[in-house]
Amino acid sequence: MTNLHRSFAVDRPLRQWCVVGAIAVAVFLMREKFPWLVAYPESWVIPVADWINTVMNWFVETFRWFFQAMSWLLGWPLKWIQGLLHWLPWPATIFAVAVLAYAAAGWKLAVFSVVSLLYMVLGGYWDKGMNTLSLVFVAVPLAVVVGLFLGIAAYRSPRIDRIVQPALDLMQTVPTFAYLIPILLLFGFGAVVGLIASAIYACPPMVRNTILGLRRVPSDVIESGVMSGATRRQLLWMVRVPSALPTLMIGVNQTVMAGLAMVIIAAIIGSSADIGWEVLSTMRKAFFGESLFAGLVIVLIAMLMDRISRGFAQPNRFERALGQTVWQRHRYLVIAIAGVAVFTVLAQIVAPLKAWPTNWVVSPADYLNDALNHVLDNYSKLMDAIKRGALFFFLLPIKIGFEKAISPFSWGFKLTPLMSISYGVAVVILAALTGRKFGWRPLISVLLIGAVLFFGFTNTPWPVFILVVTLLAWQVGGWRVGTFSLAGMMFMLLAGVWPQAMLSVYLCSAAVLTSFLFGGALGVWAAQSDRVSAFIRPINDTLQTIPLFVFLIPVLMFFRVGDFTAFLAIIMYAIVPPIRYTEHGLRNVDPSVIEAARAMGCTRWQMLFQVKLPLALPELMLGLNQTIMFGLAMLVITALVGTKDLGQSIYIALGKADPGAGLVAGLGMAFIAMIADRIIQSWSNKKRVELGLG
Repeated sequence: MTNLHRSFAVDRPLRQWCVVGAIAVAVFLMREKFPWLVAYPESWVIPVADWINTVMNWFVETFRWFFQAMSWLLGWPLKWIQGLLHWLPWPATIFAVAVLAYAAAGWKLAVFSVVSLLYMVLGGYWDKGMNTLSLVFVAVPLAVVVGLFLGIAAYRSPRIDRIVQPALDLMQTVPTFAYLIPILLLFGFGAVVGLIASAIYACPPMVRNTILGLRRVPSDVIESGVMSGATRRQLLWMVRVPSALPTLMIGVNQTVMAGLAMVIIAAIIGSSADIGWEVLSTMRKAFFGESLFAGLVIVLIAMLMDRISRGFAQPNRFERALGQTVWQRHRYLVIAIAGVAVFTVLAQIVAPLKAWPTNWVVSPADYLNDALNHVLDNYSKLMDAIKRGALFFFLLPIKIGFEKAISPFSWGFKLTPLMSISYGVAVVILAALTGRKFGWRPLISVLLIGAVLFFGFTNTPWPVFILVVTLLAWQVGGWRVGTFSLAGMMFMLLAGVWPQAMLSVYLCSAAVLTSFLFGGALGVWAAQSDRVSAFIRPINDTLQTIPLFVFLIPVLMFFRVGDFTAFLAIIMYAIVPPIRYTEHGLRNVDPSVIEAARAMGCTRWQMLFQVKLPLALPELMLGLNQTIMFGLAMLVITALVGTKDLGQSIYIALGKADPGAGLVAGLGMAFIAMIADRIIQSWSNKKRVELGLG
């Protein structure tokens, strides 16, 4: 009896897969007779969106006065900061930021800040940039304060923590566009909408880091405070919070970046005349040169804010500050104030220092547009061939399957019944060989991949998809993960967003697969070479600080709108996690295991594929998890380039101010993210235990 036969006789999970497989075959055979197995009937849809709209309309009418008062109240600090930034001469602002950058990370960051801000001045983006910064300067402190106190409350009360944690999961997985719809209804149009959306979106990182920082305070530090007679309040504010300050500052860094990202996205509803609106409006007009240079402003602001906040988050800063004098601690503040005063006086004498003349603005956008047109004129056939090849031979099979994708127009021939049978036989043979060598789990994987490629995500009957994912979740994570996955998918089905959800799954799966393969390969290379690692690291940092909008610009320039453009944009954003997690996992394999393998005479390739990669598998799966999260986050933004998935549904709902449709689609996207997250996390934790890694 072979290993496969023996495992079939005793392995309960395998028998469960056999039952699901038999049901799946029966459903596929009946789909022609019962079309509702593939296309869920609209008459069966539960009007969840209408119910939400009814509740939302009542809520808006009842509490509009309160939210309008809050909008009026938040408008004041926004106007003050906006007025201050516009009143200050641009050299004064640049000097103050340069001093701040020097205090955070030294002269290199100070030079970078000066160059970045001068680019905004010379390019004519100063006023729009100040509008963006004014929103961030109000939204971020608000998010930090609310996040800090909410995190403290969750830390001190397990009951509050049980409420806060799932709420944070939901807030961080619901697409950014979905935030804007209810806020738009409650607060109306205007810059305050972007401010409030940014504050809400930026709050979760601060809450999580506050909880994490307070939990990591050493017990001996707390005991010292108790023995000193500190009250509960003193213990919190004079012992726990100061000890957790490095972690809290990391939370501030993440809050700053999240706030900036949301301010840019809020430009979609025309929240203010800022850089985000400049990028969006030029993209819509197909002014790609102008769009790229405006997008560069966003990149520079994001990198600058990230580096400065990260510099102040270094743990050793707080240790050094304890032994400094008052002058040493506040000298940069004094220098900044003095410099601002000097430049303010000079600006009253020298007019260009007050406002950069319009006729002095330097904009090479026309040259870039000409160069782009030249490239498109000369290489359009090549780019079209790349686009068509990727669509016909990779994306369409995943979307609609070989069954529909293979045609004389796309592949040059028609799919015959004999070809279909041959494909099925080949998949079964490959699965059998895989199962004989590696066990039944890889066998099931080959069969599932073969079925997806033949039928496609959008043509797979919904009962089959739900059964397969639920069983996978149940076996990997237990009944809780299985039940949650089933509930999430049933919500998408019954709420009427299943077709859009499958389009989201298809596009995200294709992009995540590509990102994971190429990113993983780069991560392996970086783990083997310190020089490659040093070269890739700043590129990864840059890609992770760029707001999502900007990724659309280069691919839109060359490939116009469509699924392929969205596919490339997702890859550009989602490729960073597999690079980082793969390198981290390989570099942190237990050295004693490597020495033992080397002593046994393993070659370099054997060391990589038979020792390092298997031991780094939990980290690789966490990298896959983060790749999926990044892919879904970018998927929503790609609605701007013509996708037809859940992101597009949210974008349409935003244009109609339809909170029901937007929230249903947003929850659908959140469920996809959370189901994938829980399955992969559960599998990774199991693998860690099996490998003895904790």
